[in-house]
Amino acid sequence: MSNLENDEMVTETEVVEEQCSEGVVASEGFFERKFQLRKKGTNLKTEVMAGLTTFMAMVYILMVNAGMFADPFSSGVNVLGVSYGAMYIVTALSAIIGTVLIGVLSGLPLAQAPGMGLNAFFVYTMCIGFGFTYANALVFILLDGLVFVLLTVTGLRKKIFGAIPDTIKKAIPAGIGLFIAFLGLQNAGLVVADSSTGVTMGSMNLLADHSWASLVPLFVAILGVIAIGAMSKKNIKGAILFGILGSAVLYYALLGLGFAFGDASSKAVFEGIKMTNPFDAFKEFGSQTFGKVFTEGFNFSAYIDANGIPDFVLMVITSALAFCLVDMFDTLGTLYGACKSGNLLDENGEVPNLNNAMMADAVATCAGAVLGTSTVTTFVESSAGTAAGGKTALTSYVVAILFAVAMFLSPIAQLIPSCATATALIYVGVLMMNNVRDIEWSDPAVALPAFLTVAMMPFTYNISFGIGFGLLSYVVIKLCTGKAKEVSVATYVLAIIFLAMFLLTH
Repeated sequence: MSNLENDEMVTETEVVEEQCSEGVVASEGFFERKFQLRKKGTNLKTEVMAGLTTFMAMVYILMVNAGMFADPFSSGVNVLGVSYGAMYIVTALSAIIGTVLIGVLSGLPLAQAPGMGLNAFFVYTMCIGFGFTYANALVFILLDGLVFVLLTVTGLRKKIFGAIPDTIKKAIPAGIGLFIAFLGLQNAGLVVADSSTGVTMGSMNLLADHSWASLVPLFVAILGVIAIGAMSKKNIKGAILFGILGSAVLYYALLGLGFAFGDASSKAVFEGIKMTNPFDAFKEFGSQTFGKVFTEGFNFSAYIDANGIPDFVLMVITSALAFCLVDMFDTLGTLYGACKSGNLLDENGEVPNLNNAMMADAVATCAGAVLGTSTVTTFVESSAGTAAGGKTALTSYVVAILFAVAMFLSPIAQLIPSCATATALIYVGVLMMNNVRDIEWSDPAVALPAFLTVAMMPFTYNISFGIGFGLLSYVVIKLCTGKAKEVSVATYVLAIIFLAMFLLTH
């Protein structure tokens, strides 16, 4: 090759490299202009990695939420009339909409999806406990979202938030955590019904007459929760997701071992596996969930015929109030915690663009009701992304894009057994118990309302009952100790509403 040809090749290479470099710079320039990355002390790579970290930390909601709605008791019975595939798509779409909204409206690097605890309230309390249909319960979610919008616009949110005693505020997340952990233990088979004591531990006796397929979920759930705890201790991002996936692998490995030794129950599990077309989930979403809040939700005739109008009116008021209160506390706490972990609080120690972030939450909840899921809220796992350096809405958009990709993986997600998703329920319950450390347990006037709030949620299978017992005990103690003036008028009103619910509906 001549020197002239060699020089020409070098020149062409340099031109290509220069063009590529210019492309990268131009690309980074666009994101810099759009999100002011340098001004906020971040860069494109950090924002993308932060988004990936948040997604890995919260993607478990796709499987957990879909499983809870489609098969609440992990018994193979579709109680609510919606399929796993439909709810998988609903969960992903609501996460995309909510996450984009909070990025657009507030500019914060946070993400949203159907909230844990609130989904359990929807399924186990509103539908299974009170007897509302799936579509009926969606009306309460829509009402929750609309009320949240109104409270945010008018500023009444602060007044209602102030009407709840501090001890109740701290106890509510812990009670919900204990409740969903209890659900996870049941779904895994670790807690089962008992005729004499109500509940007891599921049998793990290898010498008893149990099928191998019935024992495997118990072992998997225990090992899965421990694994999540160990990974979390080592600050491994996405520990809950890895725990679910690892538990699923272990589940099929143990069943495969049983199959190899000729176990009929293990063979039956593998024979029951069916791979579906990912687009079937979209069809099920269109026919089973989308718009049901309008086409069927407002028909409460079955409930009214069975319980009467007075019961119905009180149930609407108290249930909507419970949804709204839990949503409000959850959102405020999560926004503050996530921003604090990423040093995003303003000079006054407050969440920047708080009202816009709350509005995003409210609008996303309304959208979720139309799509067909429970309250959409800011996820506490957003803290993983802010801790990883996310500072702008670009982090949120990355999360939304990843959820969009995940929508087409529903057939694979359906292979995740309930004992694997149960590990997420149990561990999220562990995380939510954190709030009880701030309760002044040495003061009976504080400790009793807090304890009743926490205990009555799992013991009665009802989140609103826990809130009601906590409020009522708080007010009565204040009255009996001569401190009635310390209770606000709004608190008295809330307590009276819950008292009416107990006396007239249960």
